Amino acid sequence: MEWMHDTLPYRINDSWEELEPEPDVIYALLQTSYWAAHRSRETVLRSLENSLCFGLYHGETQVGFMRVVTDYTTFTWVCDVIVHPDHRGRGLGKSLMQFLVEHPAVRDTRMVLGTKDAHGLYEQYGFERLELMRRPIPAAAQ
Repeated sequence: MEWMHDTLPYRINDSWEELEPEPDVIYALLQTSYWAAHRSRETVLRSLENSLCFGLYHGETQVGFMRVVTDYTTFTWVCDVIVHPDHRGRGLGKSLMQFLVEHPAVRDTRMVLGTKDAHGLYEQYGFERLELMRRPIPAAAQ
C-alpha cells in the first residue's frame, strides 16, 4: 500500500523491499529519540523483522519511519513514529498516523501506544491517554 502527498514530494508505504536496504537510516533516526536511543543496532534490526513497518520518503530518500506490533486481529501497538528533524513541521506525522488508521491490515484492530509527548497528534486519531504500566527492559534486550 502506498500514499502520495497531494502537493509535496513525500510518500509513505509498507514495502519491506524498499525499507529493508535502509536499516542504518532507521537506526540513526531512532538514535535521536528519547525512547529508542538506548537500543543497539541488533535490537533495532530484530524489531524491524518482527513488526509491521512503514517508511516515509522524500523522493527516494527515507526521512521517516513508523513501526507497529500487531496480531492483525485484535490489537496494534504503535511503537516508533519518527520524522527526520529537517522534515518536521509539514504534517508528516499526521500523514503517517492517517496511513496507519486506514491501513487495511490493521484498521479494525484496537490501537494502543505509550508516549511522553505528541498526545494531541495521537488523540486526533482516536487514541486516549491512559496510564501504562511499564516493566524494565532486560539487559539482554538492550
